[in-house]
Amino acid sequence: MAKKTTAPAKSMKMDIGIGDKDRAAIAQGLSRLLADTYTLYLTTHNFHWNVTGPMFNSLHAMFMTQYTELWNAVDPIAERIRALGHVAPGSYAQYGQLSSLPDAPAEPPKALEMVRILAQGHEAVARTARSLFPLVDQASDEPTADVLVQRLAVHEQTAWMLRSLLEE
Repeated sequence: MAKKTTAPAKSMKMDIGIGDKDRAAIAQGLSRLLADTYTLYLTTHNFHWNVTGPMFNSLHAMFMTQYTELWNAVDPIAERIRALGHVAPGSYAQYGQLSSLPDAPAEPPKALEMVRILAQGHEAVARTARSLFPLVDQASDEPTADVLVQRLAVHEQTAWMLRSLLEE
């Protein structure tokens, strides 16, 4: 019996009402947001494992809540990039190039320095998210705007809570 061959499926041109250039620019911005989010996740998880001192119990639990929230945030960001027709970055090398955050310190800092680093990290991620609004608004990309609004609310509130721990 002869084997049937099928032609490879042709990809369908995307037409969601956002032009190719705008989709590419938004996806690039979301890739930076994804890299920032993942980098902050890693740092927060690192600090959860390595925190010591009199605030151990409260910080250990708080960091777990925070890294869990960050972990749950990466998927919607990556999936939005895919919905825009682009490949989501997913390697440490890519995140290192795209992220505005430094990597976690090689030696764990003292507890309050961890809090300061995380507060700055959340503020940096908020700035990255906020920087995308002009392009997203211009392209009428409401789904991406929704993702950005949700992320901003979390990062601004978390940064405030962390900064509050540093007040004397």
